[in-house]
Amino acid sequence: MAKTLEVRVPHTLDAGEVRRRIDEALVKAKGDYAEAVGQIGAEWITDDTLRFDLAGAGMKFDGSLEIMVEELLVKLDLPGAALLFKGRIREGIEERLGGLVG
Repeated sequence: MAKTLEVRVPHTLDAGEVRRRIDEALVKAKGDYAEAVGQIGAEWITDDTLRFDLAGAGMKFDGSLEIMVEELLVKLDLPGAALLFKGRIREGIEERLGGLVG
């Protein structure tokens, strides 16, 4: 049973700059982590909402990232087995996105 993890990361950038940085990070991640997580799917469904999916450790993860005025909102569906690592996953998202838009 999946549970949704919500992570909010503050930023002070305009939406266009956030999107540009996320797009660059996605290209890098697809190259750097392809062997570990397989294909990373990502698609902007609106100007400010990205849907993504990836697999790792035999589990599939689906989520979204919304660019808001002062924060990014990440919603990630965690498979049951991943709930044990919820804290580490949250910290990883906060660290990577915070470094990207901070």
